[in-house]
Amino acid sequence: MGLGGCIILIAAGAILTFATDWEMQGVNLDLVGVIFMIVGLIGVATFSSIARRRRVVVPPNSPVIDEGRHTGRDGYGA
Repeated sequence: MGLGGCIILIAAGAILTFATDWEMQGVNLDLVGVIFMIVGLIGVATFSSIARRRRVVVPPNSPVIDEGRHTGRDGYGA
């Protein structure tokens, strides 16, 4: 599940908990909404942790060498 799915879970949980007054026999919709919000927050934390680990940081002082760009005698490439 990506970041969008986690945000949708949080939003659906908040709607179920705070914006509805439906009554269902045998189901506590407030509790279901809180569970959705908790699962969404856990998903966001996991996603951000994985995304932080995947980042590649290039040192700022590393030289850039472009060996694939050579020009001919007339100044145009190849």
